[in-house]
Amino acid sequence: QVRLVESGGGMVQAGGSLRLACAASGRTIEIFTMGWFRQAPGKDREYVAGISWRDDNTYYINSVKGRFTISRDNSKNAVFLQMNSLKPEDTAVYYCALANTLEKSYKYWGQGTQVTVSS
Repeated sequence: QVRLVESGGGMVQAGGSLRLACAASGRTIEIFTMGWFRQAPGKDREYVAGISWRDDNTYYINSVKGRFTISRDNSKNAVFLQMNSLKPEDTAVYYCALANTLEKSYKYWGQGTQVTVSS
């Protein structure tokens, strides 16, 4: 079984920064990509950012480009999300997700970490 554990959420004022971390553990994993999703109250879960495990490709939704940076540590099976210039509309539960090389789709999910940005 693959387990994802997130950390780093919290409350911050608009314009502030937070750094989320997610570590994967469990049985041997061949990671294809890892990413971050978020879900705000009353809204669907949305993709925020992703990073390829084999090259330097990263992906962001338009609303976070230039403010969020995703990075990884292959040796620790960990992914990070540096969030700067946070806005109230970034308030959500943030989820880490992992896709393995076999299925290449996000199959494994963390429990979520709350990010609250006050105005």
